Amino acid sequence: MIIVSVRAFSNSPAIDSRRVVLYDEDCGFCKWSLDKILAWDRRGSLRSVAIQSEEGDTLLTSVPKARRLESWHLVSPTGEVRSGAAAAPELVEQLPGGRPLAILFRAFPVLTDRAYRFVADNRNRLARMLGIDASCELRR
Repeated sequence: MIIVSVRAFSNSPAIDSRRVVLYDEDCGFCKWSLDKILAWDRRGSLRSVAIQSEEGDTLLTSVPKARRLESWHLVSPTGEVRSGAAAAPELVEQLPGGRPLAILFRAFPVLTDRAYRFVADNRNRLARMLGIDASCELRR
């Protein structure tokens, strides 16, 4: 499911031009994956925030609480929220050399969604295979 909404940052004194990646802080595989993305983000165009945090709660006001942990989310500087596979093209476009991958994701949205669903549905199994546990720490 694609969740898209726009929210104004009216209560924020300064608008941060970085996109915000919201992740499940209780998921070792999620933190491991985000760590790889943050390592790729040499320009610092992304900022990570836990879905379960106070800021996460504020950024995801347009997403029903019961659905917030169903996927990761990307919030643009204008407040637009995209979730799961729908956010993948915009995310990788921010990363050095990511534009070709973004083009592929946009050209094949059904395949992108299927691949995302496969990984999301099997994240615990993948974490065990990769030796990842919930204590995985993020780069800051």
